[in-house]
Amino acid sequence: MALSKTLANRRRSWLRKMLTVVCSGIIVAFLLGERTRSAPASEYQVKAAFLFNFTKFVEWPPTAFGDSNTPLVIGVLGQDPFGSYLNETVQGESVNSRQLQVERYRSVAEIKRCHVLFISRSESDRLNQIVATLKYRGILTVTDADAVDTGVIIRFVNEGGRIRFRIDSSAAKAAKLSISSKLLRLG
Repeated sequence: MALSKTLANRRRSWLRKMLTVVCSGIIVAFLLGERTRSAPASEYQVKAAFLFNFTKFVEWPPTAFGDSNTPLVIGVLGQDPFGSYLNETVQGESVNSRQLQVERYRSVAEIKRCHVLFISRSESDRLNQIVATLKYRGILTVTDADAVDTGVIIRFVNEGGRIRFRIDSSAAKAAKLSISSKLLRLG
């Protein structure tokens, strides 16, 4: 009888240890899974990636750059919805041997040299005026504001939960920008 009690106690002890190990393993797996599971990209992470990629498919007139060392500037006009995403996206990147640089502007008057300009929704009321001021400066204008027939070159739209873009080729031509046919087919 003493032997059977000893065996029963050992079995319970072994079961408790195994249960502890299994439960610990499940908890660790859950916590690691939560930490390594990648969250879907936010709307502005995707738009930051688009802005960066647009630079690869646009040719600016030679006068758009001061010299061969002039960086390609991506600007944000108005309230910045990107946070750090845009800076992180272009950090250390170059296009056609030009370093990329991000600048933020509160008004059109602050824009000295810019190649891609994201016009924030906060500027919706002044969109026509902004586009008219920049029309012939060789700036690829981009917005996600409601901008039908405003002269903005690229407009982000949300279709079925996916971010798409529309290109106004005549506005690009007025700005003396050449947009690759590859990008035109996507837009």
